[in-house]
Amino acid sequence: MINVTKPFLAPQAEYEAYLSAIWQRGWLTNNGPLVNELEAELKNYLQLPHLHFLSNGTIALQIAIKALDLQGEILTTPFSYVATTSSIVWENCRAVFVDIDPETLNIDPNLLEQHIGPNTSAILATHVYGNPCDIDAIQKIADKHNLKVIYDAAHCFGSEYKGQSVFAFGDVSTCSFHATKLFHTIEGGAVMSPSEEIAQRLGYMRNFGHDGPESFAEVGINGKNSEFHAAMGLVNLKHIARIRQSRLDQKAYYDKALKGLPLSQPKILAQAQPNYSYYPIIFESEEALLKTVKALNSHWIYPRRYFYPALNSLNYVDQQSCPLAEDISKRVLCLPMYVELSEAEMKLITNVIRNALK
Repeated sequence: MINVTKPFLAPQAEYEAYLSAIWQRGWLTNNGPLVNELEAELKNYLQLPHLHFLSNGTIALQIAIKALDLQGEILTTPFSYVATTSSIVWENCRAVFVDIDPETLNIDPNLLEQHIGPNTSAILATHVYGNPCDIDAIQKIADKHNLKVIYDAAHCFGSEYKGQSVFAFGDVSTCSFHATKLFHTIEGGAVMSPSEEIAQRLGYMRNFGHDGPESFAEVGINGKNSEFHAAMGLVNLKHIARIRQSRLDQKAYYDKALKGLPLSQPKILAQAQPNYSYYPIIFESEEALLKTVKALNSHWIYPRRYFYPALNSLNYVDQQSCPLAEDISKRVLCLPMYVELSEAEMKLITNVIRNALK
């Protein structure tokens, strides 16, 4: 079976070395030394002033909304994983969907202003597939209308914009370290802000609001993570160069093997450098996609329809028309990508696709 992804696992002995130290200390959670070490290593690797390691990427979004005191309406994308929208609704805000740029698949900055109203408090945009949004255009509109900006950068470990980590932009950025991601801690996530004041609030909020053993700065939640998850992150971070190179190699293979087929891929902005954590292909029709998926499945190959359906169709949001996102969501498919995926397996995948599209 070839799944769309497979978690990277470093040599078991490397992880067990960290476990022995955890057993000796007996410190399992509550801001332990490995959590602090991982945060320091990540800040150094990503060149960020502030980063908090959390239990998952969804909690990161929810805490971000809370830390910015957002209310009313939040402009967001209909083309993302469900957590982008569900976090807005969970925090008692209204998701206002802005259609996507059909080339980049990210939220279209040219459509933002027509959706801004008296109750709009923020823009929550996703860097889809680790491909950075038009950050400058979004920030210009946010500044003009005094809106906060949150980036759902769940897919973006290693992605850059103008030579900086994409996590350095907006008021808050969030990331997922789920097992399916390019860099993972089994379960986990992070929240980042360039603002020291906002970062401090984020830190309080992830730990019940504690600013001391018996004092509380404000309301908080249990969003912290454990020493065991931090240990996995520290081990995997040692192999991140290999992980990222494998994505580049696999992208190059797919590009060459699929050339000439009636398929397209998302556009990358000139100032953006994605991490290629996914390999999305866009078919000319949903019929062609479904035919190809059926052919792949018959060979025990399981790509994923990231992201389908469009989020504006969820039953707990106001129904809003986003024809471009609705169309793309029916025609986009992500192919398998992970470190252990072999060239022989990629050859099989691309041959099946080529035959299906004849």
